[in-house]
Formats: sequence, structure tokens, C-alpha cells
Amino acid sequence: MSEVVADAGAAELGRMGWLRAAVLGADDGIVSTASLLVGMAAAGASSRALLTAGFAGLVAGAASMAAGEYVSVSSQRDLEDALIARQREELQNHPHVELVELAATIQDHGVDATLARRVAGQLITADPVGAVARVRYGLTETNRANPLQAALASAASFAAGAIVPLGAAFADDGWRMTLVVGLAMLALVVCGALGAQAGGASRVRAALRVVVGGGLAMAISAGAGRLVGISL
Repeated sequence: MSEVVADAGAAELGRMGWLRAAVLGADDGIVSTASLLVGMAAAGASSRALLTAGFAGLVAGAASMAAGEYVSVSSQRDLEDALIARQREELQNHPHVELVELAATIQDHGVDATLARRVAGQLITADPVGAVARVRYGLTETNRANPLQAALASAASFAAGAIVPLGAAFADDGWRMTLVVGLAMLALVVCGALGAQAGGASRVRAALRVVVGGGLAMAISAGAGRLVGISL
């Protein structure tokens, strides 16, 4: 029963982690693309150049997010594999030592020493490597690093966020930047609230934080684009 509860808890934590990662990726896509569009518009870019740059920014950003996440999570997976391989070797060479250490870990959670030794023995008999990885290091099949899944999720979330300001860039010239900024801000409010809900924090404060940060990024981009446009 305790292992079922632990696996359920690990799965819930995994879902929360993926939700936060997706929200952060979407937030990055919104801010990056909107800032790019605002900066280019301030520099006097044509409608065609604006849309081309926006689409290129979406593709480049999603690819960059995917590549970065794949490398990062692959490194984490390599560390997990090395840890499991080391535990397998130690279980083969020093099974008694591993049994004692596993029992001590269980005992640290408030279990009686005699019962902890008995539980450790049963766990190691059933699944030696899995038991040590799960109890001592919190590694299960549900929460182990998955590089490809992380890369695809990061790329998809960035692209989903970038579509919001990029779609607004197809509006008429008179309304284009107003819609880009307005929809980007609205999307940032939603992202901030979702991220806060996943972490149990204040949704209002989180939404305000991402809106202020995103607005500042757009303002800086607009100022830089204006300076470039004037100098050119």
C-alpha cells in the first residue's frame, strides 16, 4: 500500500512539474515573440518583414528550447543511469551493506529498527535495484528523466505561446501592435495564474509578476528597435 501511495505521489509531482515547465515554455514563447515583433515594428519594419521575422523567431525559439531541454535532461538521465549502475554493482558485491543502508533509510522515516530491517529485506528480495533507487533516491519509472519527451514538450509549449502574438501580427496595420501587446499581456496573465495554481501560490501575484516582466521586455525591445530604426 505504501508503495502505491508513493508511486501516486511521484506521478502527481511529475504532472505538476510538467505543467510548470509547459507554462514557463509558453511564457517564454509569448514574451520572446511579442518583444521581437514590437522591436521590429518600432524600427519601421514592413508587414512582410515583421511576419517573416515572427515566424522565424517561433521556429528558432522552439528548436532552441527543444535542443536545450534535450541536452539538460539527457545529462540528468545519464546521472540517474550511472547511479543505478553503481547501486547494481554494490548490491552484487556488498549485499549486506546495502541491506543495512536501506534499512537505515527506512528507519529514518520513523519506522522501528526491527520492522525497518524486515521491510528492507522484503524489498531487496523482490526488486533489489528498484527498491534501493526508489527508497534511497526517490527514482521510479514514473519520474525518471525522459529527454525526448522533455524536448518535445518544451518545443510545443514555446510554439503555443508564440502563436498568440504572431497571430495578432496578421491584423491591419492600425491595430497590429495594439493586438500583439494586448493579447500577449492577456496570455501572460493566464500563464501566470496557471503556474501559480500548479505550485499553490497566489495567482494574482504570479500573474502580475509575469505581466510586469513581459511588459518590461517589450518596452526594452521597442526602445532598442526605435534606436536602430533612427540610426539606420
